[in-house]
Amino acid sequence: MGSSKTIRRLEVVSPVPADIDIANSVEPLPIATIAEDLNLDSKHYDLYGKYKAKVLLSALDELQGSEDGYYVVVGGITPTPLGEGKSTTTVGLCQALGAFLDKKVATCLRQPSQGPTFGIKGGAAGGGYSQVIPMDEFNLHLTGDIHAITAANNLLAAAIDTRFFHEASQSDKALFNRLCPPNKEGKRTFADVMFRRLKKLGISKTNPDELTPDEVKRFARLDIDPDSITWRRVMDVNDRFLRKITIGQGPEEKGMVRETGFDISVASEIMAVLALTTSLSDMRERLGRMVIGNSKAGEPITADDLGVGGALTVLMKDAINPTLMQTLEGTPVLVHAGPFANIAHGNSSIVADKIALKLVGKGGFVVTEAGFGADIGTEKFMNIKCRYSGLVPQCAVIVATIRALKMHGGGPEVVAGKPLDHAYLTENVALVEAGCVNLARHILNTKSYGVNVVVAINKFATDSEAEMNVVRSAALAAGAFDAVVCTHHAHGGKGAVDLGIAVQRACENQTQHLKFLYPVDISIKEKIGAIAKSYGASGVEYSKQAEKQIEMYSRQGFSGLPICMAKTQYSFSHIPSQKGAPAGFVLPIRDVRASIGAGFIYPLVGTMSTMPGLPTRPCFFDIDIDIATGKVLGLS
Repeated sequence: MGSSKTIRRLEVVSPVPADIDIANSVEPLPIATIAEDLNLDSKHYDLYGKYKAKVLLSALDELQGSEDGYYVVVGGITPTPLGEGKSTTTVGLCQALGAFLDKKVATCLRQPSQGPTFGIKGGAAGGGYSQVIPMDEFNLHLTGDIHAITAANNLLAAAIDTRFFHEASQSDKALFNRLCPPNKEGKRTFADVMFRRLKKLGISKTNPDELTPDEVKRFARLDIDPDSITWRRVMDVNDRFLRKITIGQGPEEKGMVRETGFDISVASEIMAVLALTTSLSDMRERLGRMVIGNSKAGEPITADDLGVGGALTVLMKDAINPTLMQTLEGTPVLVHAGPFANIAHGNSSIVADKIALKLVGKGGFVVTEAGFGADIGTEKFMNIKCRYSGLVPQCAVIVATIRALKMHGGGPEVVAGKPLDHAYLTENVALVEAGCVNLARHILNTKSYGVNVVVAINKFATDSEAEMNVVRSAALAAGAFDAVVCTHHAHGGKGAVDLGIAVQRACENQTQHLKFLYPVDISIKEKIGAIAKSYGASGVEYSKQAEKQIEMYSRQGFSGLPICMAKTQYSFSHIPSQKGAPAGFVLPIRDVRASIGAGFIYPLVGTMSTMPGLPTRPCFFDIDIDIATGKVLGLS
């Protein structure tokens, strides 16, 4: 059942070279070979060069009757700003399962934004000897999905301001005449998309000439309240100077000036729609349902009200197909969608997971990663992603590092770009032991969903045997199915074989059913309260603005949606400096917003930046091209 023909044994070097040097030292296999190994018929994928392919949704239709493989999600403990290696562990685990344990396996990962690639964080293809290749293509344009999202998002933004502009200077009749112009025979017709608005208004007529003056007004005039517009423009670059802008300053715009701003492309609701959609028809409905603001009467205005839902779907028609790539050891990877992990749910797509589960089949493994710590990423994976997909995971991995546990035990602050304090580089068992309260709460929370929990201790060179033994004991005491030390960064799949065996056992011994943290049919506040309780909060307090928004969304009929908390990833609480397992705090909700098309309400616990800035010395200083070979240099 394994994938022996694509197995590539790595020549591991110590100390571990730079990620891009490792990635460039391995010649990727032709992607058709990876597809063949997955039993993916060539009619179900389109090649994008030699090493990437778009997997078509027709593959899912053909495999509909096949059994699913095991479904594994990788989350982490509350991280340091340096990250604890979730992506690397996800890739390393799959390399172990496929290249060493002879299992059919597929990795499902998010597509990274180019913003951080040129900014602070660098790429997101894993690291060391556990990476997705070609690493430069993974971290840059890939197959253009983010560019498609950018185009669709900005088409909708243009449609909003244009409609507002034209409504301001035209009578109801003139608007209607332009929206439904007569053809050469003098006959008017509605565009197909217009029937969606007519249905929403309760108008069943199909001939424009039969509308009464009141119906003409209701149909043609959206009467958008400019202060209510939540839809912003996007681009996939960290550009702090676009966070707040003024538009409409040209003389032709007749003084229609308003303040708005840009977000980074991956913060667009269209990205969240792509990640949560289950089919092309479902994506069409979700894109059309996206709410951009309200009318002056307080009614929600959608993309379909603006007549643009179909056009958005056309721009997204190729983006709905996941991209097939490979790991350093020749195991398959599906890369698809990369929504924000705070204002959105931070997980790769449902369609990629569904295709992968059918392709690996019974006894195979699909491993996907959830953004940020398990309090955010795994919680949203369970309560939002699995709720919409209907898929049930058998195992959840929690990645822990000695470094992060020391921080939670009271160690000095960890700052990105500054050398680690001495406490993190020498043995300190007591500090690790104290920090295990953070791990224990993550295990307890994750177990409550009815999955087996395996802790992956991501080993660094400075970690001692005694420190790792403490973590293993604490994990088992907290109820983990197993806790395993991994060295996949330094050794590739070979360094995660024990983790692979533990995950296999956890999946095979899974007997429970998925339990959600809350039912969707309770009130918005009750759902927020259930999530806050899992953080350790004793209660929730709402600002006036949050109260107003909850009342509005409930009145508009959106209270049945799941909740997507926008909270710091650096603490269980709302205060990033509160490490360990804080309890008894009151969680403040500053504002409540909604992604109606994607299908969730997102309360803002703190201030969330949706457009990152560049530091004094961004990553782009190190990025260049070898003009002799055309290879990319300096990507991290």
